[in-house]
Amino acid sequence: MSPPADTSLANRYGGQKRPLSRAAKRGIVLAALAAGVGFLAWSSTSSATGGVSFKDIGFSTVDATQAEIDFQVVRDPGTAVKCAVKALDSKFAVVGWKVVDIPVGAADKTADGGRTVAQRVAVRTESPSVSGVVDSCWVPGSGK
Repeated sequence: MSPPADTSLANRYGGQKRPLSRAAKRGIVLAALAAGVGFLAWSSTSSATGGVSFKDIGFSTVDATQAEIDFQVVRDPGTAVKCAVKALDSKFAVVGWKVVDIPVGAADKTADGGRTVAQRVAVRTESPSVSGVVDSCWVPGSGK
């Protein structure tokens, strides 16, 4: 006669695993929480020291061959920046692309000393666009 199914399965795959203790569960949760806080601290300080950041503000389609993209660039005062902007169609295909030079501005014209610059860029498109975004911004000569 063959042994019962429970016994043969236990012999083949091992017995039932013991559930984690309450202390082990608490340790896992605390380790995950500490890792999350550490990641947030790292990401907030690394982006603050990056030098250039951007934020998409708005988009409008002028006609089937032109779009306007509004965005802000935050950079160190006295730093010229280049940004690549793109217009996209309904299938997220790029239908327009332009690299924009953002020169050094007068520091006394803004409340933050010339750090934040708002831009409106006209981009020629090969077909009607439904959105426009900033692809990237960089300081010329820094290796992008």
